[in-house]
Amino acid sequence: MSSVVFETQRAALADVVAIPVTPFAEDGSVEQDTHRALLRRLLDGGITTLTPNGNTGEFYALTPEERRLVTESTVDEAGDRAVILVGVGHDLPTAIASARHARDLGARMVMVHQPVHPYVAAAGWVDYHRAIAESVPELGVIPYIRNDRLPGARLAELADHCPNVIGVKYAVPDAARFAAFARDAGLERFVWVAGLAEPYAPSYFSAGATGFTSGLVNVAPAVSLNMREALRSGDYPAAMKVWEQIRRFEELRAAHGSANNVTVVKEALSALGLCRRDVRPPSRPLPEGERAEVAAIAAGWSV
Repeated sequence: MSSVVFETQRAALADVVAIPVTPFAEDGSVEQDTHRALLRRLLDGGITTLTPNGNTGEFYALTPEERRLVTESTVDEAGDRAVILVGVGHDLPTAIASARHARDLGARMVMVHQPVHPYVAAAGWVDYHRAIAESVPELGVIPYIRNDRLPGARLAELADHCPNVIGVKYAVPDAARFAAFARDAGLERFVWVAGLAEPYAPSYFSAGATGFTSGLVNVAPAVSLNMREALRSGDYPAAMKVWEQIRRFEELRAAHGSANNVTVVKEALSALGLCRRDVRPPSRPLPEGERAEVAAIAAGWSV
C-alpha cells in the first residue's frame, strides 16, 4: 500500500489534533447530548482532526462500552467535516478489536496509546504496534510515544513492516531528544505531531513537527488555531505571543505531575456553561480555591 493512499490522513495530522473531553452526567454516565454539542462546537470552530478516546477524553477511565460509544458519536457527529483518529490501547486483543471497530465505522486513523506495562522492551514495543497496524492495514496508525528510552530506529523498523504507520504523536518533554528521535526514525518519512500540546508546539515545530495535539482547544478553538497559523508561517514571535496567552492555563494542567490535566479543561468548560466539571478517579475536580482563576482565564479567551 503506497503512502499516497494516506495523503488525507497525513494532512490531518499536520494540524491542530483536538482531543475532545468526555462529559459526564450527574449519575456518572457519559452525557451523550453534551458530548455531541461539544464536538459540534469544535467543528464549527474550524477544527478538522478529532481524537476520541485520547487522554483528555479520560481513555483509561472509560469502560469498553463507553469507548465504543464515544467513537461512534464522534464519527457520526463529524460526518465528512473532520478526519477521525481513534485512540486504542490496553491488551492486544482489546486494541485490535477497537481498531477494527474504528475502521468499520469509517474512521481513517488510530492512535495507539503508550503501552501501560511495567516491562516494555524496545523490540516488544515494535511487536505490540506491529500487531495492531497489521490488523487494520487500510488505516493510518499513529504511535503515541511517551517513552524516552525508545530509539528512533525502532520506529523505522516498525514502519518497514507496516507502511500504514504514517505519523507519530511524540510526547517526551525534551525538544532536543525529539529532534534526534525524529531524525533517527526519518524526519520526512513520518508526520510528527507535538504530543504535549501548545506549550511544546513552538520548540517541536522548530525541530520538525508539523502538527500538535490540544486539550485547550475544547475551551478556545480560536486560540489553538492562532498558534497553528503562526507556526505554519514560521512566525515564532507570534506563536510565542499565543504561548504567553495560554501559559498559566497549561501550568495549572501540568502541576502535580499533570494531575489536573483534564480537570482544568473541564473546569473551564463548566465555567463557560458547556459541561459539568466532573472527572473520574484517579483524576479529581479542582479545589474550590482554584476554580475562579480557571474561570477568569476561560472568560478572557471567550471575549
